[in-house]
Amino acid sequence: MIPIKSEKEINIMREGSKILAMIMDKIKKMVAPGITGNELNRAAEALISDYKAEPAFKGYAEAKNKKAKPFPAALCVSINNVVVHSIPSDYKFQNGDIVSLDLGVKYKGFYADMAVTMPVGEIDPEVNRLIKTTKKSLKIGLNKAKVGNTFGDIGNTIQRFVEYQGFNVVRSLCGHGIGTELHEEPQIFNFGKRRSGEEIKPGMVFCIEPMVAMGDAKLIQSPDGYGYETKDGSLTAHFEHTITITKNGTPQVLTKP
Repeated sequence: MIPIKSEKEINIMREGSKILAMIMDKIKKMVAPGITGNELNRAAEALISDYKAEPAFKGYAEAKNKKAKPFPAALCVSINNVVVHSIPSDYKFQNGDIVSLDLGVKYKGFYADMAVTMPVGEIDPEVNRLIKTTKKSLKIGLNKAKVGNTFGDIGNTIQRFVEYQGFNVVRSLCGHGIGTELHEEPQIFNFGKRRSGEEIKPGMVFCIEPMVAMGDAKLIQSPDGYGYETKDGSLTAHFEHTITITKNGTPQVLTKP
C-alpha cells in the first residue's frame, strides 16, 4: 500500500528537501578536474551536520537484501559507466569524465533523496546530449505525475522520450516512494505501459529518477561491491527529485534548488 502523507508530514519533508537541495548545490560547484569523491563526501557530511540533519545513506543496507553491506558514506559518487551507488574514492576526476552524485538526508524523522549528473571540464558533445536527455526525461516524467494518471504513465513517457533520443533506460533499477523510510512503495520504473500500475493520489511523496545509458543498459555489480555499472561499459547519467502530489492534483518538486 502506498502511504499518504499528512500536510504536517509533507511540510517536514519540504523542509528537509530544501536542506538537501542547498547541500547538493554546494557539492555540485566543487566538481572539477583533480577533485576526488572522498573530498566531496567529506564536504557533504560536514554540510549535513551543519544543517542539523543526518546522512540517509551512511550505514544504510537494503532490508530485502540479506547480503547487503551497510553503505559506508553519505554521498554516492558514480563515475562514467557506473550508474548508481558507488562509494567515493581517492580517484581524481579527469577532464571529460561525467560524475553522478546521489545524496539523501534524514530530517526530523523523514527522508529526502536527489541525484544529478555533472560534466568534469570539457566533455564530448554526445555525452553532453546524454546528460541533457536524462535531465529532460526527469522533467517530462514529473509533468506526468498528476492525479488521474498512473505510475505506468510516468515510466512510459520517460522511456519513449529517451529511446527517441537514441539512448536506453536502465530497467533493473527504479524510483521509489519515500517518507519515514528511505524506500517505500511504490516502485517507479522508467519504462512501462500507459495506464498501468497504481493511480497517483494527493498526499503521495515519491522519487522519480531516470537512469539512462548510451548502450544497452544491462548492469553488473561494480568491483567496489556497492555500485552498478553497464555491462558493455557505456556511459550513463542519473537525475532524481523528491516530489509530492498537492491537493489540487499537481506535482510539486520538494528538492528544487
